[in-house]
Amino acid sequence: MTAITWDSKLSAVAGSAASKIEKAFGYRTVGELLGHYPRRYVDKGGVSDLENLTLDEHITFVARVVRSQQKAYPDRRRGGMAYRLEVVVATEHDRLALTFFDKKKHLADWRARTIAEGSTGLFSGKVGRFRNDWQLTNPQTKIFGAGHEDEAGLALAEFDAMPDLLTIYPATSTVQSWQIQDAITLALRMIEEVPDVLPEAVRREHGLLDARQALEWIHRPDSWGEKGAAEKRLRFDEALVTQTALAQRRAVLAALAAEPRTGRPGGLLDRFDERLPFTLTDGQQQVSAQVLDDLAAGHPMHRLLQGEVGSGKTVVALRAMLRVVDSGGQAALLAPTEVLAQQHHRSIVEMLGDLAAGGMLGGDADGTQVALLTGSMGAAARRSALLDAASGTAGIVVGTHALLEDKVQFADLGLVVVDEQHRFGVEQRAALTEKAGATPPHVLVMTATPIPRTVAMTVFGDLETSTLVELPRGRAPIQTNVVPLRDQPGWIERVWARLREEVEAGRQCYVVCPRIDDTSKGSDEETAAADEGPALAAVADIAPMLETGALEGLRVGVMHGRLPADEKERTMRSFADGDIDVLVSTTVIEVGVDVGNATAMVILDADRFGVSQLHQMRGRVGRGGHPGLCLLVTNAEAGTPARERLAAVAATSDGFELSRLDLEQRREGDVLGASQSGRRSGLKLLSVIRHEEVIAQARGVAEGVVADDPALSRHPDLRHALERLRESEQADYLEKA
Repeated sequence: MTAITWDSKLSAVAGSAASKIEKAFGYRTVGELLGHYPRRYVDKGGVSDLENLTLDEHITFVARVVRSQQKAYPDRRRGGMAYRLEVVVATEHDRLALTFFDKKKHLADWRARTIAEGSTGLFSGKVGRFRNDWQLTNPQTKIFGAGHEDEAGLALAEFDAMPDLLTIYPATSTVQSWQIQDAITLALRMIEEVPDVLPEAVRREHGLLDARQALEWIHRPDSWGEKGAAEKRLRFDEALVTQTALAQRRAVLAALAAEPRTGRPGGLLDRFDERLPFTLTDGQQQVSAQVLDDLAAGHPMHRLLQGEVGSGKTVVALRAMLRVVDSGGQAALLAPTEVLAQQHHRSIVEMLGDLAAGGMLGGDADGTQVALLTGSMGAAARRSALLDAASGTAGIVVGTHALLEDKVQFADLGLVVVDEQHRFGVEQRAALTEKAGATPPHVLVMTATPIPRTVAMTVFGDLETSTLVELPRGRAPIQTNVVPLRDQPGWIERVWARLREEVEAGRQCYVVCPRIDDTSKGSDEETAAADEGPALAAVADIAPMLETGALEGLRVGVMHGRLPADEKERTMRSFADGDIDVLVSTTVIEVGVDVGNATAMVILDADRFGVSQLHQMRGRVGRGGHPGLCLLVTNAEAGTPARERLAAVAATSDGFELSRLDLEQRREGDVLGASQSGRRSGLKLLSVIRHEEVIAQARGVAEGVVADDPALSRHPDLRHALERLRESEQADYLEKA
């Protein structure tokens, strides 16, 4: 038998099935195929469970044939007779009907002999419904037992020779589980060397299998213990490869030179601090110290600043920007939406006062200017902002994606602040940092979506992380309640009455809808509600309905992403000034909008939004010292996952707890950002949510390896694994920072 290598072509072990496997899973080499781990394991003497079936789902399972009956019926199209084999198979807990159709008698008889009562087999097909019962029609089969042979020629003797745990692989309608199993079995028999990314000393220290043994046991275990040991080793490998890539990036960043931004005594930062009408929280002071220390260092800062909604990240970022301006540089703040960019610009100018009017009439002689640049600005305002950025007149430039255009230039870009970083792609962030020229700028990434430590270590592994936990003094608690209209349709009247009470008490309110109007599709602010289903609440319908109905006499405003920029700015300013009582909006108010007098929010069709998004939106109320109220209105049925999500949001205001819940309900690829491009995440056994200890251990090993051998010249298998990683889909999430 000819030996093969890890990089041999797939056809060496899969033969004619290689093209189907490549089309289905993207595998081209033997090594990639060996990374296709079983989806499920079944004791050879037992059978699979068949729970929670869904229509058109493709399933593969092991079961015992408990009834097999052939029936003939007239074939009206061809004339003569056709044959139907009606089979019932049983698992330990369930039964399922299988139906096979044959036109020729000898084929029907052969099938009836093969799929006989008492035999056990592997079945694979698409789930359908017939007369309100689940069934498979013409499923692929592989029968064991009674000495019979199926199409693949597997007899009882061969079944006996199989491991005690049967492996069931992820399969498709064109590639069956046993085709993959046959190819993997052949590959394990023929492959000469299995790459081992783990240093031998580390393997012994952590009590892990060698790489070949781990592959053998993941694909052909004789016990659950062997399977567990294999998973432990291969999981560590996945963690080590990703953490090594991140450790290398951290080493490269640490070696870069950056302009130290040390500030000056009596500068803008000192004067801003003197004027602050409140005292920074202990957390803000601690994180600010970390950021200012980074800015003073000789290499570029790369820091992730995360914190609860309203924890005071903007003040920390502004203090960093003023330090850079005091050092003769400029700072750019990149925001994901025009509404948020305008909000940031407005709040920064208000916080700085005359310090934001340097060189202008009434401005402070030592002040700077704060420019705003968005895509929908008029030509004159745009020219002025571009000139202020290029000349250095504007020490702080706030903007949207418009900041990324080629024509935008800076005199000396020293700091890039990216707000709500998950809204921006890799290329967009890189485009802004490149505007600093040869010397890389410092980078501060802010997010109000709390990130569990394991996710931060993997997704943002080359950023230092700072976290703001405590809320500023005077921040009031928010009461959140679910309003279940399917159970209590009359409660909607009380919802609107509650808003009227808030307005009569001198407060303001939000009403959030998942749609702009009945024709809208696919905008960013509507993505969360894009699922098919009943018609969703739309701003264009709800606003006039409230204005002429339940909230008649109140001042109702409208806000959504399709409005012209000047109208959005005018509306938000009117709301901030108290000239609008109730703002009916899409999720454009999700982040950054800060109106202290807003105390109540109604979220319609709340089940259509994610946990973190709901938490973000309710953070818009209760910011001015008055208690906040958030009402989650839903038509979802009790006991459904949607209702459970809403109950979780209502039960806690801990963003980190909700973030973990949100991540656990999503696919691993979504957590890592891979699903944004529709690609595989690359992590098969490692969960960045559940395997914190493994990731932490791998990070320590990776740092030691990279410190001792930066180019990995003494670790060729690890180096090659990293090369494959960088060529693969996983590179998407490694670049998120």
